[in-house]
Amino acid sequence: MNLLFIGDVVGNAGCLFLQANLSKIKKDYNIDITVINGENSAQGNGITKYSAQQIFTAGADVITTGNHCFKRREALSIYDNDRIIRPANYPVGCVGKGICTLDFGFCQIAILNLSGTTYLDPLDNPFTMVENMLSEISTPNIFLDFHAEATAEKKAMGYFLAGKVTAVMGTHTHVQTADEVILNDHTGYITDVGMTGPEESILGVSVKPALDRFRFRFPTRFQEADTPCFLNGVIINFDEKCGKCTKITRLILR
Repeated sequence: MNLLFIGDVVGNAGCLFLQANLSKIKKDYNIDITVINGENSAQGNGITKYSAQQIFTAGADVITTGNHCFKRREALSIYDNDRIIRPANYPVGCVGKGICTLDFGFCQIAILNLSGTTYLDPLDNPFTMVENMLSEISTPNIFLDFHAEATAEKKAMGYFLAGKVTAVMGTHTHVQTADEVILNDHTGYITDVGMTGPEESILGVSVKPALDRFRFRFPTRFQEADTPCFLNGVIINFDEKCGKCTKITRLILR
């Protein structure tokens, strides 16, 4: 089977670009499951019911999120949808879930979402959390969106889960890395899948206000860039009988 994972969709422009191009990508690469990180899909970041619907309409099966999962007030109701998940290492009792299991009859696919804690919110330990989660998952087909800032923490998670899950796919930093690999002859890994949105930008934001914040150290109002978009993703080919990744391919569409 083939799973397509698309990195952080940024704003309305990213959603529209996704809607215009995802159908053809799925057809060209014979995609069976599509997972998309939507935590920046709303205007001004976060995720809303409207932006989530845009992503589902484009063709997503599951939406993952990250540190902006509760940026919007309506988040308390967004996660009533079982196919929209947030990092599992939020405290017990928090709304939403960190796992979505898709049942295809002949196999099940588990999508997990975790947040790193280095330079991000001090949530529960993601390594302990995923270890506990794995003990309760019956399918070998397990895919993790690890939303983390530090590349070292992402690499550590990749090696920690090598041979235990089908793929570990990093998000959050919006820049696609060229380190895709299969670890332990089983687990597909990439440090960051990248982003989907305005390419000539600073992580999807208009260049000038973002640059001014770095140059002058005063508050600036970020706005979505209005330049042409691109799409970053990764395709995981895997054997659904044993959960082994057989190929991992980076994807960039301009």
